[in-house]
Amino acid sequence: MTKQNEDISEENNEPIVEVAEETEAQEASAEANEPVLTDLEKAQAEAADMKSRYLRSVADMENYRKRIAREKQDIIRSAGANVVESLLPVLDNMKLGLQAAENHPEAKHVTVGFKMVDEQLKKSLSEQGLEELLPDGEAFDPNLHECIAQQPSDEIKEDHVLQTVRAGYRLNDRLIRAANVIVSSGPTKEKN
Repeated sequence: MTKQNEDISEENNEPIVEVAEETEAQEASAEANEPVLTDLEKAQAEAADMKSRYLRSVADMENYRKRIAREKQDIIRSAGANVVESLLPVLDNMKLGLQAAENHPEAKHVTVGFKMVDEQLKKSLSEQGLEELLPDGEAFDPNLHECIAQQPSDEIKEDHVLQTVRAGYRLNDRLIRAANVIVSSGPTKEKN
């Protein structure tokens, strides 16, 4: 190397050494400002951190168990809903058959037997959470009722159910089938 190159390299090395010395001095002063933790304090801080993590994990596990139990109940209820839905036409036909049989005096004994079966079926389904909706006279609720016609009525107020054509059903507070109803349009309006 020439003398000139040696001078340049020496000049380049000197500032690097000075910068390194300044960095070490700054780190030493920063460490001096930080409180020095003893092994006991470090262990206590670590134990507090672990306890916090443990409590979070326990809470997460408990929430998970509750959510799984709730989902399991929902699955059981929805499985029951399919069975109940398939039985609704049977209930409707049973009701229609009983109404038709009441007009025939010779079928009186058979009608009594079918009424008992109908009541037993309704009781069994109500124990499973099925609720029949017969809203005669109640205010019309589009969430629970399906209006199939409107008729004037002097006895029933406007926008109230005049007659239930087909019963609605709710299973465990979930609507399975809306009730088909005829809604009152209020008293007959006279034309002048």
